[in-house]
Amino acid sequence: MQAALLRVVLERTVGDLELPVGVAVVAAANPPEQAASGWELSAPLANRFCHLDWAIDGRTVADGLSGGWPAPRVPVLPEGWERWIPVARSWVGGFIRVRPTLAVEVPEDAATAGRAWPSPRSWDMAATLLAGARAVGSDDLVRSLLVRGAVGQGPGIELLTWLVEADLPDPEEVLADPESFVLPERGDRAYAALSSVASAVAANPTPERWRQGWVVFGRAADSALDVAAAAARPLVRCRPAGAPVPPEVHLFTDLLHDAGLLD
Repeated sequence: MQAALLRVVLERTVGDLELPVGVAVVAAANPPEQAASGWELSAPLANRFCHLDWAIDGRTVADGLSGGWPAPRVPVLPEGWERWIPVARSWVGGFIRVRPTLAVEVPEDAATAGRAWPSPRSWDMAATLLAGARAVGSDDLVRSLLVRGAVGQGPGIELLTWLVEADLPDPEEVLADPESFVLPERGDRAYAALSSVASAVAANPTPERWRQGWVVFGRAADSALDVAAAAARPLVRCRPAGAPVPPEVHLFTDLLHDAGLLD
């Protein structure tokens, strides 16, 4: 089945039909050692899935056989949940700035390559899963399973540990009261916090939110101008039509001009 389904998974195409955006690809399989003539997934194919192990619990089986199998309760993503995706991407980006070697780490052995491993594709998948988990209020265990299922055990645990230790502020709370924003001292945490604010504004760029975002960056410029300028790109690009330029922008004029982000 694996060879026949490669084009479906890799190119999202069945014959001459291109699958619509709303179609998700889900696969189930026994471990190779338990399957007749089974083999590991190829690395490119494995990297397109979030891998979740299904543990068989004896008590659950016994209860299901005797009392019936209850329908699973699946949380429904609320409208507008996608606004958390760029925020989660900024968190992942902040982590990769600290661990750049984990941006791509192709496994060398077939068994590991057939499971989850880190790549730009799977890091983006992890960010999307984190955004969805946050939107429905999933607990830490679910978030851990999803992240580790996307990028692998080691990288996933490192990211989750970094997020806990970073204690990044909620960007919406920061935008609601930008004058109270306190920039984290460590450069990686400062970059992630500012990137999440810029990404939150870019997801809903009203003139007021754009102005509040620059207030946050103006406060950050006092102690970390270079970090703030590096994180400001989404904020520069999402200026609402007709929005006046806040005075804080002038703090970054030279750096943004050198980076080609300002005329």
